[in-house]
Amino acid sequence: MIVCHCHVVSDRAITDAADLGARTVASNCRSTGAGKDCGACVFNVKRLLCQHEQTHVDVAEVEGAAS
Repeated sequence: MIVCHCHVVSDRAITDAADLGARTVASNCRSTGAGKDCGACVFNVKRLLCQHEQTHVDVAEVEGAAS
C-alpha cells in the first residue's frame, strides 16, 4: 500500500527502514522520503512504526518464553 503519494513510499519501505534502524518518525521519513512535501502521510508513518514495533515485541516475548 502506498503511504506517501508525494514520493511513492510504500508501507513495506517504512517497515524495512524500521528494521534497518529508522525507528522514529523523523528518521524513517529521512530514510524513505515520506513526509517531505505535504506531510499528510506522517500520521500513517507513525501508525505503521507503532504497529511494527508491537509486532516485534510480541515475537520476541514468544521466542524468549519458548527457550
